[in-house]
Amino acid sequence: MRKLMLLLFILPIALFSIAQNGKEPVKVTNMLKIKSISGANLSKDGSKAVFTVTSIEPEGDSKLEYKYVSQLWIAGTDGDTKPRQLTTARESSSQGVFSPDGKQLVFVRAVDGRSQLFLLSLEGGEALQLTKFKYGAGNPKWSPDGKQILFSANVPFKELLKDSLLNPGKELPKWPMEKPGFKNNEQLKPASAKADPDGSIEEVRAYLENNAHDKNAKVFTKLNFLDEMDTNPDMGFTHFFLIEAKTDAKPTAITKGFSRYNYAEFTPNGKQLILAGNMDSTQHPDRALEGEIFIVNTDGSNLKRILGEKDRNYNSPRLSPSGKWLAFQYSNTSFVSIPALAVMPLSGSAKERIDIPFDRNKGNITWSDDEQYIYFSAQSNGGQPVYRADLGSGWTLNPPLSALKNKNINVEQLTDFNSGISSFDIARNKIVFVKTEVASPFEVHLAAEAGKNSKRISDYNTGWIADKKLSFPEKHSFKNEKGMEVEYWVMKPSNFEPGKKYPLLLEIHGGPSAMWGPGESSMWHEYQFFCSKGYGVVYANPRGSGGYGINFLRGNINDWGAGPTKDVLTALDKTIAEGWADTSKLLVTGGSYAGYLVAWIIAHDQRFAAACSQRGVYDLATFFGEGNAWRLVPNYFGGYPWDASAKATLERESPINYVQNIKTPYIIFHGDNDRRTGFVQSEMLYKSLKVLGRPVEYVRHPNATHELTRSGNNRQRIDQMLRTWEFFERWLRN
Repeated sequence: MRKLMLLLFILPIALFSIAQNGKEPVKVTNMLKIKSISGANLSKDGSKAVFTVTSIEPEGDSKLEYKYVSQLWIAGTDGDTKPRQLTTARESSSQGVFSPDGKQLVFVRAVDGRSQLFLLSLEGGEALQLTKFKYGAGNPKWSPDGKQILFSANVPFKELLKDSLLNPGKELPKWPMEKPGFKNNEQLKPASAKADPDGSIEEVRAYLENNAHDKNAKVFTKLNFLDEMDTNPDMGFTHFFLIEAKTDAKPTAITKGFSRYNYAEFTPNGKQLILAGNMDSTQHPDRALEGEIFIVNTDGSNLKRILGEKDRNYNSPRLSPSGKWLAFQYSNTSFVSIPALAVMPLSGSAKERIDIPFDRNKGNITWSDDEQYIYFSAQSNGGQPVYRADLGSGWTLNPPLSALKNKNINVEQLTDFNSGISSFDIARNKIVFVKTEVASPFEVHLAAEAGKNSKRISDYNTGWIADKKLSFPEKHSFKNEKGMEVEYWVMKPSNFEPGKKYPLLLEIHGGPSAMWGPGESSMWHEYQFFCSKGYGVVYANPRGSGGYGINFLRGNINDWGAGPTKDVLTALDKTIAEGWADTSKLLVTGGSYAGYLVAWIIAHDQRFAAACSQRGVYDLATFFGEGNAWRLVPNYFGGYPWDASAKATLERESPINYVQNIKTPYIIFHGDNDRRTGFVQSEMLYKSLKVLGRPVEYVRHPNATHELTRSGNNRQRIDQMLRTWEFFERWLRN
């Protein structure tokens, strides 16, 4: 059993039952003031930090349209200097990384529509463009000696076929393209026939290929033909390249061919790279769900697989500073699972791994300089704390693994559940991190490596928020009928007065494996906006949510509707029991999976004055066909719409099959280009309710994707929030 030690002071629950003492309400346009922060990175000596700040700025001369602009900022870690802006170009800059000697930065900026690498001397001068690569460049990493930079690029399949460097001999992939009626991918061979619609079969094929090339036809043969915005018949492959850190250098390819890679880093001696990906030459990339870990020389030679097996996904490799030890994660290929964190000798095998027990999804895995600790962040209980696994001192000495095998590895919690750490880095006993909390959605903090003596060093949001009257959530919990502990939070209206009654809005999260809480930045503005409008807000993490372990995560298998509904409605009922909610003015809203659950709830419960679904799923069989997240269907329901074992369950769990019971006034949102869930289902739901004569309104946002309410067009984000509030007000006032 792991032992959790809380090293930072956790604010008492009482603090979260009061409102901040500002006087100004949070307005809908305040979302334009929020500056988000990402990509925190420390110099090797720990003396300075760089990070990306994204702001929302007017689009040209328009007073209605806004754009996102990202720039790099730098701060000393002495705690006495304020961050200063490093980049100012019109094009956004991001992914800043210090050189090993701390004298330069490499970063990414768009040029002519493609991301390219730039070098910036911290001793002064303009940023110099390092790459002019036809495939673009991103995710830069310095070699240990500071002479080279590793980067990735996405290469379109059709370009890869004819690229003599990435595809020596211009070979064809060994896995089948799944073009029916052709063998050995013969259709990919260069055509010698002249295009002629009235000619031979070869000439007709050349004519048809021209039509596809000119985008007059989309021909699909791959399984995953949906991206986030559109149908897409094309494929792309991530490859890794090295370039000398000087402006006249040319990149050289490290990886080649038709394998699938997603991560690379230098070994500490700079002579090799650790790679993560999949090299299965027999399966189409859309069907190969396994992940493997490799080591390769920096010239691309002597590629060797370290970890890999059927039905296992090995990923997130991180080498220790000495290069002797490999930390990584592994899981089965199901989406409804929690990967295990493990460590093994780099020269060892999977049988020698030591698992670090921690029943949460883990990210941003980082070794301490002395190899005693492995740090990571993990969503848990409404926050996203930083943790560290204590491997103990001296365990890396001979005998190499016996010390670990015979000890209980403690996992220590370094930050609290009332905040979220979205990005962090560690060097020389210092940690820099980006923190989200109710008092401010994004700020940069510094602390000792153990999380002690934390200090906020930025003021991107705290200053303008100081005058706002915020509502702080009160945390509660209950046990559901399965004995699961369900946590929920209650936010009173920011102008709350005892003895008065207020509307109460039930907010539901998507996923379904997402998790909400005070440490989640994406819902900060929406909740404060509704509280400023005089609404109370209650939100919960029902069964199936992340942040509570594997059993809780799988608590909604074959049960997307009734079980989670019980949990969120119990949270609502317990909030009502506090006595301040007006039960004639109950409201419910949610997006994605929560759009699904809203539809399910109002088809089974008539208590709500009005409801709102955003970008939801309403018919699981249709979702399987039109959504790029279609694998949720077999993973949660054990089969496909045609399988007898799953068909009845999919029909039972689809809200569209209960549409005749929906009588609640209902507004439905979807983006025209939302391909994650698809949008046909929302049309089905709306049309069905119109035929039934129910009070329903349907809003489609042009060009909007599934990110409509989070990182989408800001005018549309404002529109969606105001339109929801206006719709609610119609029915509350009636």
